[in-house]
Formats: sequence, C-alpha cells, structure tokens
Amino acid sequence: MKEKIIEFLRAAFPFLLTIGLWRLSDPFWNPAGVLAIIPIFVCSFVRPVNWFPIFSILMCLVIDYKFETVCYWIAMYCLFFAINGFQSFIDLTRMDKYAILMFMIFCGVVLLIQLIVNFTFANCVRAVWIFSWCSALYLPITMLIQRVRND
Repeated sequence: MKEKIIEFLRAAFPFLLTIGLWRLSDPFWNPAGVLAIIPIFVCSFVRPVNWFPIFSILMCLVIDYKFETVCYWIAMYCLFFAINGFQSFIDLTRMDKYAILMFMIFCGVVLLIQLIVNFTFANCVRAVWIFSWCSALYLPITMLIQRVRND
C-alpha cells in the first residue's frame, strides 16, 4: 500500500508542482505564475509525461488569465508543440542539461513578441527580468522533477 501511494505521488508531482508554481504568483518574483512554464516545458517536451500536454494547455489558459493576455501563452505553447512534432533533427529528450537552450529560445521568443507588441521601458525591464529568472530557475526545477520522479 505504501509503495502505491509513493508511486502515485511521484506520478502526480509534475502536475502538483505546476499548479503550485502558478498559485505562488507574485508581481516581482513570479509575475502571473509564469514560472509554471518551466514544468510545462519540461514535462511536455524534454521528459514527456502522460496526459501532460492536455494539462499544459489548461495551465497556459490560467497563465493567460493572470497575465491578462488572450490565448497568447496557449498559442505559443501549441506553436512550439507543433514545431517540435514536425522536426526531425533536434531531439529535445536527448539534449544536454535538460534542453535549457531550447527553453531559453522558447521563453525568449515569447517574451520578445510580447515586448514588441507593447514596447515601454518598464515592459523591457520586466521581460529581461522574467527571462533571466526563468532561465536561472530552469535547471533546479528540472532536477527536482527528475529526482522525485526517478527518471
């Protein structure tokens, strides 16, 4: 019985972590729960988890809700999901350091598009901060997910 509970918690950990990171939103440290993008990226592309893409779309919707954007994060996630599905020479599951470079490209493009649409100095600083913070926390969060799941 104890093993089944531990197995269930290991399987549920990425889902719970994503919800937790979204709920821990703070205007400075985690604006609109954007840190939830890290487990969404990892569990959808780098170390795929069953049923996670459907959950990721739902989480992108709630990030859009808090960011006050209309389906922006959902569109970017679906675009990257489609690009990843059609590619044949880049395998995210075998990249070094949990594909941090691809995450930085994903996050950078998303934030750059948001910055171009509404360019102000404050938005520029905010985009640089979000990009830097997400990139710095990517490896620790990813290693935590892998350690708990025993992958």
